[in-house]
Parts: sequence; C-alpha cells; structure tokens
Amino acid sequence: MSTANPSPLWQPDGDRIAQAQITKFQAWAAEHHGAPSDGGYAALHRWSVDELETFWKAVADWFDVRFSTPYARVLGDRSMPGAEWFPGATLNYAEHALRAAGTRGDAPALLYVDETHEPIPVSWSELRRQVGSLAAELRVLGVRPGDRISGYLPNIPQAVVALLATAAVGGVWTSCAPDFGARSVLDRFQQVEPVVLFTVDGYRYGGKEHDRRDTVAELRRELPTLRAVVHIPLLGTDAPEGALEWSALTAAVVEPVFEEVPFDHPLWVLYSSGTTGLPKAIVQSQGGILVEHLKQLGLHCDLGPEDRFFWYTSTGWMMWNFLVSGLLTGTTIVLYDGSPGYPDTAAQWRIAERTGATLYGTSAAYVMACRKAGVHPARDFDLSLVQCVATTGSPLPPDGFRWLHDEFAESGADLWIASVSGGTDVCSCFAGAVPTLPVHIGELQAPGLGTDLQSWDPSGKPLTDEVGELVVTNPMPSMPIRFWNDPDGSRYHDSYFDTYPGVWRHGDWITVTSRGSVVIHGRSDSTLNRQGVRMGSADIYEAVERLPEIKESLVIGVEQPDGGYWMPLFVHLAPGAVLDEALLTRIKQTIREQLSPRHVPDEVIEVPGVPHTLTGKRIEVPVKRLLQGSALEKAVNLGSVDDVELLRFYEELARKRA
Repeated sequence: MSTANPSPLWQPDGDRIAQAQITKFQAWAAEHHGAPSDGGYAALHRWSVDELETFWKAVADWFDVRFSTPYARVLGDRSMPGAEWFPGATLNYAEHALRAAGTRGDAPALLYVDETHEPIPVSWSELRRQVGSLAAELRVLGVRPGDRISGYLPNIPQAVVALLATAAVGGVWTSCAPDFGARSVLDRFQQVEPVVLFTVDGYRYGGKEHDRRDTVAELRRELPTLRAVVHIPLLGTDAPEGALEWSALTAAVVEPVFEEVPFDHPLWVLYSSGTTGLPKAIVQSQGGILVEHLKQLGLHCDLGPEDRFFWYTSTGWMMWNFLVSGLLTGTTIVLYDGSPGYPDTAAQWRIAERTGATLYGTSAAYVMACRKAGVHPARDFDLSLVQCVATTGSPLPPDGFRWLHDEFAESGADLWIASVSGGTDVCSCFAGAVPTLPVHIGELQAPGLGTDLQSWDPSGKPLTDEVGELVVTNPMPSMPIRFWNDPDGSRYHDSYFDTYPGVWRHGDWITVTSRGSVVIHGRSDSTLNRQGVRMGSADIYEAVERLPEIKESLVIGVEQPDGGYWMPLFVHLAPGAVLDEALLTRIKQTIREQLSPRHVPDEVIEVPGVPHTLTGKRIEVPVKRLLQGSALEKAVNLGSVDDVELLRFYEELARKRA
C-alpha cells in the first residue's frame, strides 16, 4: 500500500503551508504548550495523542473558548466509555456560534439557496436577532435546560435559527429531514420525547412540491409530549389549528440570553441507522462538540471569516450539524435545500460558483456521477474561489481523485482534494483533511489531531499497510456522552467497546499506510448509505414485510470498485405470491412513501430464503462480502449459519454478476 502511489497527486505550495491555521497553531503551541516546533504534521499529531490534555487545553486557548466557569482540569476520568472532559466548566455553544456577529454584523452568516440557485443572504446581526427572539419565546413556552426540541425541517435558515435558539436556552436539539416518512421520524423522535416541534408544510425537490401536512398531523398525534408546534410555511399554506407561526416567534428585537451549561450538557441527539432495531439516539455535549468542531473546522478545514463553506447535506445527516458549526470560525455557511442534481447533474457546482464557496463538500457518489455524465466543473463554472473540494459518505475512488484533479488543473487551479471519514457517532472526522500535507490518490491525508486512529487485527494488534478494523485508542471530546434511554450504558458500551475493551471500534475497514495516510475500505457492518444518508436495514424490513406477499427480506448496500453503490433488496415470497410488476411497484412505493425515496432499492430479487445466524438474526455482512466477491469460507463462519445452502445462492449470484 505504501508504495502503490509513490508520487503525490497534489502537494501544497510553501505559501499555502505558511498561511495555514494549523501551521500557525503549531508554532504557537510550541511556544506556549511544548508542542514540537519542527517535524511537521506527523510530529504535531504524535504530540496531540501523547499529550492529550495539553493538546486540548491548547485548542481551547487558541480559539479563545469562553468558559463562564473555569475548568478544574482538561480530562478527569479518561476511560472509554465515560471520559470526563473539562469538569467544572460551563459555557454555551450558541454564544460561540454567534460570536462573529460583533465584528461582522452586516456580512452574511448564511447564504440560503433553493432550486432556483439564487443565493439569499442572512446577515450575522439578523441571525443573532432571530436567535434572541426565538430563544426568548422558547422560554415563554416553558422550555428549560435539558428539554428536547425537534425539527422536521429541510436545510433552510429557520433550521439553523431553531438549533441555535435551542442551544441558547440549554435545550437539546434533534432533527429529521422532511423526506423521511412518519414511521422513520417517530422511531427517532418518540425516543427523546420532544416538547416543541418545528415543521414545514412541505418541501421542494427535483422541481416538484411535496406536501407534508398529513405527515405533520401524524407526528402531532403520535408525540404526546409536545407543548407547542411551530409552522414554517415553506409552501405558503396557513398554519394548522393550534400551531404557532414562525414569523411571530422571530419578530422581536431581543439580545440572545445564553444559558451557561456544564461542558458535558447535551447539545443535540443524532441517530444511528437502526440496523438491528430502533435507531440509536446518540447524545453529544455542548462543550465536546464546540472544541472538536473548532479543531476540525478551524485547523483541518482551515476555515476562517473570509471563507464560504458549502456542504451538500440534509438535516437528517450529521454533516448538517457539522456545516452549522462553520459559524464557530466566523465562516459564512451555504445552505442548499433541493435535489443534488436538479435541474442537471452540474447543479452543485453551479451553487458553489454562485455562492463563492471556498470549501465545497459533497459525496463521493456525486463526484463519480459528474465524471460519468461528462460534467466539466472548472471549465463551465467560475470556481476560482474554491480552494478545497471535500468528499465523504463513502470512500472517493481513485478515478474520482484523478478526475477532480485533472478537471481543475486544466483551468490552472491548485485544488486541494480532501476525502474525509468519520461518523455520526462522533459528529466529526477520524481522518481526512490536512492543508499542509500532500494528497495521494485513493487515500485520506492523515488521522485528525488528538485522534489516536489505528488499524487493528482481531486480536488487537496494530497493523500498518494491512486492512484492519478502525479503532480509536483514546477519548475524543465529541464521543457520545450517552445514548438516550440507555440508563446503564450497556447499549452504548456494546456498540463500540465490546470487541476491544476500553477501545472504540467504529465498524470500518481501514489501512493505515507507512506514510501515515489512511485508506477506507467501507463498512464492516451493514449500514445502508445512499447519497450520504444512512439508514438501517431494520427500517426497510419493517416497511416491506408489512406487505402480505413478502415472507422475509434482506437488503444489502454494496460499495463497488468504480465508486458506485448497488443496493439490492432480496425477497422471500409467501406461498403463492409472484414477483410481478404490480408487486415490484408496491414494494418500491412502500419504501419511497414510508421511509425515504433515496432508499428505494436498485433491484428487487426473488430468493429461495434469507440466511440467519443460529440465534435467528439475518446475516447481512457475510452476504455483502459474498456480493463483493469473497469466497464463502472467508465471508462467514459456516458453523454460525442456520442454512449454509442458502448462502450458496448469493455466492452464485455474485459470480454471475462479476
């Protein structure tokens, strides 16, 4: 692996290295905190994991984190799970997110773009005013620190205002995108029992309006803890009976009042994909997210007040939360609400041009779709301000690196390509962007600062230049403080720490190369990931198997060598049922309407049966490995399967497709 790409695809020039915030941080940390002054990023990273407390103190000092009550020490208990960060400290995330309003009042904090592709600015002072007004109204509604506030919202400015107002009062934010069906939303929101629900009447996608008023009515019926529902008329309809008007709650000229909360006070709840049941409700802290995102956005992404940060995302994906945190660095963030490919495949590049994006993030799948469609971004659009194109959601294939580099090089641009990888579980990146390091084709530049990322074999031995499990051997501030409704912490422990006690196992196959870069090989579990939106197989099974013709089903997401993603749905039919066009249509319609249009399968294939473990669990990962070309004996422990012959069907299918 270390010799496969001996020459970098890209190398930062001396000026870029000198101007990078991470270079300035290293020199300052060397003077004030004993960081190594030479040895470049590798030496800084080594110090950041060896001297974990000193490193995170340096981050808090460098970014001038305002602790209203000082901390006793940086890290109390450092065990995983259960690490205790900055005990004794109090602060507020929203206060930091709005801090730039003091110096950048009339400059845009947000640039909102819909499918017309015309940016609409919201200034820093206006954002701060709306947050102040809404936070005051939430307090009038009786919202107290720790109460949950939910949003069934697209990627619009109102969603950012609602999140920041929630954080300002010490509430706990949680959101789902409006292309999620009612069942998917309730599986998430019912767990956390919200007291306020922000909703739209519908959304626009692919040139069409999608009315969600019936879904909103169902959410109101099925969420008995709601004290208030706030109506945002995106499609121009009147507020339903008993709902409050967004405009009335955000009309006042009020300075925001920031609740000073403990460092580990919950900020938001994100959700896992729900592979083996209900989605995990992942709780992250105000302070942990604040310092992790300052590090990630300010140092790794090199963002500051002169930047414009655009990432294609929805409110149902952690990248939306990450995007909002761009405000922490004084950066203007770009909110796009619409289809990634409307009115044509080049849509996202057009938005990058029209908003003056300096860092543009998207999915690897979108990059590959542009390549396949013959899009020429740097030729057809003025992307001269774009310094970095970043990708996540799935690994960017080598052809994607080459295509991006060549497209921009033709116009004389010096493009930094940052393929990054992290997880909802930490709402951050384990590895990816480093502005001072070279980029090698197919590789993430390096593990992040403060993140002791390693590749381990099954016995816990670190590997170099070999594929192993992605593990993190020291705590990160943005690791979950807990899961909701997990009183003894057992579900949290079992999710990450049961394979290697005291060490985070994430569920990705990775290689750490001898040059220090990282290669991601895809999930080692069975999460479905379509266009950057993860969903668990359990959601699909629940919907599909309500159909009387379906006895059982199995859905697999397969990352393919060309960067594509194949998602077949295997169905074991009930006696007498036939997989005809009518049933195919109903299956797809069920998934589209009840779950998400993004998770309609690429193919529906009739199978003689679904294989299980001896304890009755559907076998997903071994089937995925078979479909990726593994031999049966290497894909699964045959002694753990209820019917090995069933697996031979999938092995034969893979052979025919190869």
